Amino acid sequence: MNINEYDFSLPENLITQNPSAKRDECRLLVLNKENGELEHQKFTNIINYLDPGDVLVLNETKVMPGRIIGNKTDTKAKIELLLLKNIENNIWECLAKPVKRLEINTIVEFGNNLKARVIKIKDDGIVHVDLIYQGSLYEILDSVGVMPLPPYIKGKLKNNDDYQTVYAKNIGSAAAPTAGLHFTEDLLHKIEKKGIKICKITLHVGLGTFRPIQTENIKNHKMHSEYYEVSEESAKILTDARDNGNKIYAVGTTCVRTLETVFKEHNKFKATSGDTEIFIYPGFEFKVIDGLITNFHLPKSTLIMLVSAFAGKENIMNAYQEAIENKYRFFSFGDAMLISPKGGDSNE
Repeated sequence: MNINEYDFSLPENLITQNPSAKRDECRLLVLNKENGELEHQKFTNIINYLDPGDVLVLNETKVMPGRIIGNKTDTKAKIELLLLKNIENNIWECLAKPVKRLEINTIVEFGNNLKARVIKIKDDGIVHVDLIYQGSLYEILDSVGVMPLPPYIKGKLKNNDDYQTVYAKNIGSAAAPTAGLHFTEDLLHKIEKKGIKICKITLHVGLGTFRPIQTENIKNHKMHSEYYEVSEESAKILTDARDNGNKIYAVGTTCVRTLETVFKEHNKFKATSGDTEIFIYPGFEFKVIDGLITNFHLPKSTLIMLVSAFAGKENIMNAYQEAIENKYRFFSFGDAMLISPKGGDSNE
């Protein structure tokens, strides 16, 4: 349970700075979770690992251009906010930099039509603000905000859609569910044509997904809550798959956490919504997923712990070493990994 057990050395040149020219032509490392065997593939070949009747679960959250930079109305000091989640009405939870310059009732101005009044200051740079504006907040953010790229990506996006999945629909995320960035509409069409069911859920990505662990014993880490939704249609697709013995493949750790949360709380799939603080690390008993499509994650992160819980820490560390030796691209815009319950069908 020591955080250092999930560390690895990554050459800086393998941290990908730009999205692939063609989303589904990235590389795919396939890990057979039962025997630890590895295969090197292209992402388009992922269809060969899915059978008719299987379910592919997608997170259709949409990223907000929620990084906003403004000035305090009194001192004109520069303040940056990252909108994390809507609490109620116009009250938002944010990460603030530098938080030490903020006090209760401080007002920060972002252009002519957006202000934020600080109403609560919490730990770790988190504040609650009351947003003051006229019209549509998301239209305002489109003009004054920028996409919240991770700090290891140094440049700026040429196109904001590069940091959205092709099926992004429900706006509210502070980061992209990056495993889904590899899918194209054409590939999804081929997957459906094969008889594989597409199931869509929503989890708005926030601190629970990307906040670093700061405790040596991972059990002492506190997950931040993230909002999720599962529809009637999706609950039925999942229930039918389980009843018929078909496999459920989650696209990304956000889908894993949503599905496992719902099943843990209700002992079945059902239409529901709420907030999850589920923290999945080795020892977790999975109830739902059979396979996982994911990216290569940061050392010592909650995400590498989740994939280690699913596939076994030794299998994951071996796979990551193989990926490094073969110069796979890492993190948000990097290559992909399939943790599979079986091998692929090379004849397809």
